Parts: sequence; C-alpha cells; structure tokens
Amino acid sequence: MKYEQIPNSLFTKNRKKFKARMKPKSIAIFNSNDIYPIGADSVLPFEQHRDIFYLSGADQEESILLLFPDASDKTRKEILFVRETNEHIAIWEGEKLTKDKATEVSGIETIYWLKEFDSVFFDLMTEAETIYFNTNEHYRQAVETQTREARFIQNCKLKFPAHQVAKSNPILQEIRGIKEPEELDLMQKACDITEKGFRRVLEFVKPGVWEYEIEAELLHQFVRNRSKGFAYPPIIASGNNANVLHYLENNKQCQDGDMILMDTAAEYANYSSDLTRTIPVNGKFTKRQRQVYEAVLRVKDDATKMLVPGTLWAAYHKEVGKLITSELLGLGLLDKADLQNETEEHPAYKKYFMHGTSHHIGLNTHDYGALKTPMKANMVFTVEPGIYIPDEKIGVRLEDDVVIQHTGEPFNLMANIPIEVEEIEELMNA
Repeated sequence: MKYEQIPNSLFTKNRKKFKARMKPKSIAIFNSNDIYPIGADSVLPFEQHRDIFYLSGADQEESILLLFPDASDKTRKEILFVRETNEHIAIWEGEKLTKDKATEVSGIETIYWLKEFDSVFFDLMTEAETIYFNTNEHYRQAVETQTREARFIQNCKLKFPAHQVAKSNPILQEIRGIKEPEELDLMQKACDITEKGFRRVLEFVKPGVWEYEIEAELLHQFVRNRSKGFAYPPIIASGNNANVLHYLENNKQCQDGDMILMDTAAEYANYSSDLTRTIPVNGKFTKRQRQVYEAVLRVKDDATKMLVPGTLWAAYHKEVGKLITSELLGLGLLDKADLQNETEEHPAYKKYFMHGTSHHIGLNTHDYGALKTPMKANMVFTVEPGIYIPDEKIGVRLEDDVVIQHTGEPFNLMANIPIEVEEIEELMNA
C-alpha cells in the first residue's frame, strides 16, 4: 500500500463498538471484495470492501473477518482469515499478509489461512444462534453484480437454515458515521493532498489547455503524495460541460472566457476527500461569472454554519433551498411569479440547483451514516451548493468537507484550499 500503516488501535476500537451492539450468541462475517475481470487476463485494480477494512485494516483480496464475542474459546472471539502466502506468490504478485503481519495490521491475535474458514466457521456456528449478514443498504446503492458478500449469504442460508438472521448494516450506519480522531487525521491528509493538486492546476490552467491535461496534473500530484489517485471519477467540466452534473468525458479544450468546474479530490488510505472548485480559464472572472460565483459561495458559507448537533438532514436541505432561492432572486433568475407557482414537490430553485447539498463522507465518498436522526459531533459532511445556467454557459459548484463539532461551527477540513475570488485570481496570474 502507498499509505503509511494505520495504528491497529483504530480497528480494535471499531470492532469493540460493533461487538457491543451484537445480540447474544451471534456471529458476524465480513468479506473482502472480489477482483473484477475486464477480459482476457486483465482485471480492475483491487478495491477493498470498506466494512472489512473499517473493522480490521486488512487491505487485500480474499480476506474474511469473523466476530463472535460469546465464543467459548476466547481465542476465537475475533478471527481474521487471509489468503495463504509463500515465496512463489511473493515473487509473482508481491508481498501479502503473513499471519504476524495480519496481527500487526489488525490487532487481531487469531489469524487463519482462508482454506481453514469452512471448518472453523462450521464449528463456531454450532455454538451460535444468530448470524449477522453484511448487506448493502446505502440509500444510493444500485448493485447489479453478485458480490462476494452476496454469495456468502446465499450459501450460508442453505447450510444453516435454522439460525436466526440479523443485519450488520444498521450498526455500521451508526458507528461509521461518527469518526474517530484517527479517521479525521486520515481524512485531513486526503484533503491536504487534494489542496496540493488544486494549487498545482491553478498555476497550470490557461486558455487552450484540455480537460484531460488538468486531470493528468491532478493525478500526478495525488500519486506523488502517497494517494492511489482520485477518490471518485474526476469531473473537469469547462464551459457548458459544467451544466452536466456527472460529466466524466474530460475531453474538451478550455476556451478563453469560460469557467471550469472541477469536482476532483484525492483518497488516502481508503478515506475520501470531496472537493469542488470553479475557476475562470483565463484567470479572471467576468462580472456575471463573479456574481454567480459569490452567490454560491454565500450559500455554502451560510449552509456550513447550520451543520451542528441536532440538525436533521432533510430539514437542512429545505433551509439550503431557501438560501438558494434568495440568491436566484438577486441574480434575476427567479421572480415573484416563479415563487407563487412553485410547489413543495417542485420548488422554483430546482430549475437552477437540482442536486442535494450534503452527504456523509469517509471511507466512501458517499459514506455510511445516519440520515433520519439528528446529526452528531464528529460526523463529516460535504457542503456543495451550485447554480447552473445553461443559457449563459455558466455552471458553478463549490464544495468543502466539514466536521461537526460538539459546540460552535463545523471544522472545515478544506479551509486552506483557495476559494475566494481574489485569491484564485491572484494565484492564477502570479
């Protein structure tokens, strides 16, 4: 891995939180992700399932975590199964986790080779009454491929039909949403790497550059700072491309007088950052571009202040809608007639601001976290308002990642990343 090893005390704490919420005489199983084929002998780069990583730190394929707090054998209350390694595998594929290294990474004393899983699992299931399955219940999930977790669940139900079933996801939604100090440090590292990339492109961008060249500059800076690269597919949208919310082609030339919306950020140690900035191609905002930009910035600043303990996510979005509405009136994009004709289901501002304002962020860019209960300290949210005006070839979105504090305003993990008009223009024209 490119990142520095994470203290295993983090994963020990995470397992302790999960186990405290398990039913008596229950087992929980967490599988690594599959390696997905492209064709012939090619595969996609491996990405670890964030849940097993969160609970163990194991960052390689073919790993299984078993938690059984009530096991009669105290050495089997926590078990990590990893793929058996040897000198031949090390030569062809590189270093894999040895048993000693698996303990060092995870803090789990009992390590088995993966080939021993079936026999150990059967033995422990004779003691257990309930099995926790790790299903994906994220509100944005749309999984079509059968995952390793899904195959395990299917087989387990056939082999152990008499056991009760419970869900891991509600527990993970609760505990993963509130970050430990070590996690906040890792997320700050990801944001700091993102800052380096953004400052690099401020010096690079000028009329005539291509969107993919900007992408290359960012990737260079991210990887040289121990990131795997982008936390999510990068959006580098110049001109009217900025009005396509998930524009991913990044293949157009940037023209003098246009702006570029860049929704790009680095990961570090599997933790995401999520940044959006909008800058002028020629280094100078026009009067109208500045008007729209500063309207979005005011919304972002005011929306950030509302992210405090006790805030309800759904109510928060409604309040941000009011802020956007006020700015759209000021920009002459809405009038009183628009407000008189709007409905609760179709507010007038949606014509120019169609997406949500905020989401949890952490091990996933759209991370786990409670959304129907009041916000709590140490939750981390994005703040990302935007205004999109295709008729004027203007699309502006601004986004930071902030940590909810016990008291006062949130802490902005991206506070050092340039966002004010004057600073951006100064850096682009230095």
